[in-house]
Amino acid sequence: MSKRKTKWLLSGPFLLWTVAFIMIPLAIIVYYGLTTAEGSFTLANIAEMGTPENIKALILALLLSLVSTVICLIMAYPLAMILCNLKFNANGLIVMIFIVPMWMNFLLRTLAWQTLLEKTGVINMILKALHLPTLNIINTPYAIILGMVYNFLPFMLLPIYNSLIKIDKNVINAARDLGANGFTTFWRITFPLSLPGVISGITMVFVPAMTTFVISDLLGGAKILLIGNVIEQKFKQGNNWNVGSGLSLVLMVFILISMAIMHKYDKDGEGVAF
Repeated sequence: MSKRKTKWLLSGPFLLWTVAFIMIPLAIIVYYGLTTAEGSFTLANIAEMGTPENIKALILALLLSLVSTVICLIMAYPLAMILCNLKFNANGLIVMIFIVPMWMNFLLRTLAWQTLLEKTGVINMILKALHLPTLNIINTPYAIILGMVYNFLPFMLLPIYNSLIKIDKNVINAARDLGANGFTTFWRITFPLSLPGVISGITMVFVPAMTTFVISDLLGGAKILLIGNVIEQKFKQGNNWNVGSGLSLVLMVFILISMAIMHKYDKDGEGVAF
């Protein structure tokens, strides 16, 4: 058997999975998004994004996801640098601590924060016991941002860590030997070399944060509608697959733009840690 046939044979299950669970569902979304309930071609479903309610939900989703992404980057980059400078055993242990929560169901993690943040939740009970002011951030954008940061922080941390760990220490030592101070070494050497991981992390946080609806449902109390919530309601409550698919096609544009940016700065996949 030739090598080409062997490769096709080995890749067969993956290709089958891709077609069955990615290509076919995408084709169905495209079909519904570009047709009416009677099956005729239309762009009205996509134009629904232009309504004031949907524009408001889209802008709010973009704003909250952008804030969450920036917070994740600010938190993850220093932490990734610290992890890279630790000894191997401690390094692996701490990285594992960040990965383990990802094994828990996404919904359960978000429900846990709902229990912690609600007015009669654990955090407020502790604050009351200490005679301190209580927190009233549940059902607010702040709670949604907190949920996004908690759930998506590992997706920022791991790509950055993966890029930093690959940087040759001799390059950094050479910069210091040539008289560069700590800031100059970071800005001219470390950060540019870790840029693929940064771009990958931004993409992996921004895209799911922008399209999420579970976090805003549970921590926003269904009072704050993001574009993901609007699409969910079109499918589940209104049973309007056509409009829901049309709105989903608009979101795909943002996803494709993010993927194009990641491909431009991370052509070799150096920042991908999964």
